Amino acid sequence: MGNFKGHALPGSFFLLFGLWWSVKYPLKYACRKNKNACYLGSRAGFQRLEFVEGIIKAVFALIGMVAEQFVPDGPHLKLYNYEEKHWDHLMNWQHATMYLFYGISGLVDIVAHGTSALPVAMDKMMLSLAVFVEGFLFCYHLHGRTMLDVHVHQLLLFAIFGAAACIFLEVFFRGSIVLEMLCTSLCILQGSWFWQIGFVLYPPNGRAEWNQTDHTNMMFLTMCYCWHYAFAFLILAVNYTIISWAVRSKVKQAQSMEMGLLKTSDRDQESEDEI
Repeated sequence: MGNFKGHALPGSFFLLFGLWWSVKYPLKYACRKNKNACYLGSRAGFQRLEFVEGIIKAVFALIGMVAEQFVPDGPHLKLYNYEEKHWDHLMNWQHATMYLFYGISGLVDIVAHGTSALPVAMDKMMLSLAVFVEGFLFCYHLHGRTMLDVHVHQLLLFAIFGAAACIFLEVFFRGSIVLEMLCTSLCILQGSWFWQIGFVLYPPNGRAEWNQTDHTNMMFLTMCYCWHYAFAFLILAVNYTIISWAVRSKVKQAQSMEMGLLKTSDRDQESEDEI
């Protein structure tokens, strides 16, 4: 959808998943180092999370496809206009295709983590392909647009292809906290930048429009893009710090309880010996 909502919807999709990953991956890493600290330290617990995540991803993708097709000015499943002899709403079709691959990624997550029919690594492989397809379609999505429009979407491509590369590496280096955190930062960046594009190209509530040919606007938005990425790293740092502290506190609490039980057991043993 070539409007504000059409950018807010995928932006929300990526932001929600990025924020969730900024909690999940540090928690998984902390629990892996302290397996008795939390339930997610178990393989079964983490697989259940991946299974649920796949369902949510598939549902979000379905909502996106339906929205692209059946908005009032959408194609309503009509690809070619035979009366006027031209393709019908190809932009909506491209967006729906992007959502389609994320939906397939969600289904692969469900099968890979809910059954033994697929190798577990297929979840990252399919997600990497979905992100790559998104970037590939965006490369041919900008023909005939204004200078500023092209620029803000080109900036988005850095986050998209960077995330695709990181996720592909996770196929071979699964569980690498560095790759997981880098991928998460790019996902948050992509989500927040989709929102920024919406505000720049389709200002809501009758706000003043940006000059689409002003080079200084391009300079500012390039700098703004870097600010978005810095904000993504700030979110990661805060969540990582809080989660690490919480897990360490739980470990210390568990150790204190164990020490208390040992002392009680020693006292009981001494009492029995005296008797």
